[in-house]
Amino acid sequence: MHTPVGFRGALALGLGATLVASVAAPAAATAAPAPGEQARNVILFIGDGMGQTHVDAARQVAVGAAGQLDMETLPVRGAVSTWAVLPESDTPELVTDSASAATAWSSGRKTYNAAIGVDAYGEILPTLMEQAKGAGMRTGNVSTAEVTDATPAAQFSHAALRGCQGPTYSLESCGTLGGQPYLPIAQQIARNDVADVILGGGNNRFTAEDQAVMEGNGYTVLGELGAQVATGDELQAVRDGSEQRVIGLFNTGNLTPEVNKAKAFPTPAVQEEPSLSQMTQAAIGLLAKSRDARQNGFFLQVEGANIDKRSHANDAAQTIGETIEFDNAIAVAKRFAAKDKNTLVIVTADHECAGFNIIGKGSYTNAEAVTPPGNQSGTSSTETPVRTESGALDPERSTGPVNGSGSADPTNFAPATFRTADDPAGVEDGSPEASLWLTYLSGNHTGADVPLFAGGKGSEIFSGNQDNTDLYGKILAATKALSTP
Repeated sequence: MHTPVGFRGALALGLGATLVASVAAPAAATAAPAPGEQARNVILFIGDGMGQTHVDAARQVAVGAAGQLDMETLPVRGAVSTWAVLPESDTPELVTDSASAATAWSSGRKTYNAAIGVDAYGEILPTLMEQAKGAGMRTGNVSTAEVTDATPAAQFSHAALRGCQGPTYSLESCGTLGGQPYLPIAQQIARNDVADVILGGGNNRFTAEDQAVMEGNGYTVLGELGAQVATGDELQAVRDGSEQRVIGLFNTGNLTPEVNKAKAFPTPAVQEEPSLSQMTQAAIGLLAKSRDARQNGFFLQVEGANIDKRSHANDAAQTIGETIEFDNAIAVAKRFAAKDKNTLVIVTADHECAGFNIIGKGSYTNAEAVTPPGNQSGTSSTETPVRTESGALDPERSTGPVNGSGSADPTNFAPATFRTADDPAGVEDGSPEASLWLTYLSGNHTGADVPLFAGGKGSEIFSGNQDNTDLYGKILAATKALSTP
């Protein structure tokens, strides 16, 4: 019988010496802001799968070609390289997944695809969120994915394999540390006290036992873990500025895309899910006014996960909708930072997904696939369909997805087309007259660099080209509590 191991739980299981020896020190900070320009608070936004074209397409639909999204009004611009490495080596793996990318910025080390909070050789790495908590900062983790999914998980858990989410686990699904299996990510989250505010999906990853542990550690649990999802009304009822810790999981799996919620699809429970901007507003309110944050600041990570999940499905309508909602969440943080004047806001992505492209009007390039993303399975929401894009496809030239009905017809190649803010009244999505024509290269990630936008205290050090591992050291250097010896 193996005893499961989690990063912070290992000491209690008598593995202290082994664990300390296995924790690899990340690279030192490579840049520092001018004296007095360090931030008290950090809000890190991750648009999962969001490449530059995702930003461009969302801009044109939302505000027109000459407009700007809220993220684009941040004064500092940069680009981030995202490659991973092969297991037990420093050999580059040119296309990353979310796990290795999230580990890179949260821990400062390259690792292999599927690794969470461990380096390519299996050494456990301390994370930004763990260090922030240790420095007395308040901490928060918000996502439209399951909170056990790769991007949020890499801030407050450690696993050899990202699929080790819970509630069930095995040596094969979780990997081992010193011959013992890693504790599933959900159980680590419930027991490690790293994040004070946890909002997202993945309720079915947790159990009643996890809820009892969290309540014993001072958490207010919205809904019932493993039994009843939380609602937006419950979140709104939580008092801002309290010292309490809160976990709210609003779907059994990933949260429902905004396009589907706008169509009231398919159950009342979907309408009770909060949006990413609402969760961001709630998290900032819970973190910023607490006693610890007033003294030491807060660190908050916010992920727009469905940008990636809908890009995997080549669903441009939902991809754009999720990118626009991601930008709405950034607007919430910008308003707070403008008033607070001590907050650093960073916006970037873990990788680009699907080779999303804007093509010439009248082009005949297929934009459709039906294969769902590999990481949207298991306990993912039964309320989220694979595709709902039919209204954005030109019916005269497309009868279905490339690997579905009509794929053998060489004339049946049409991109998804969308009305932009610049189009005349009466132009509709899916029509040849719509000016935004979009296509995909694949149904998976690409190795393209991703954009970065930043503003607020310490933001100037994020300009220019950089690697995803550089973000770790720069956030340490730009944050007052994290850079203090």
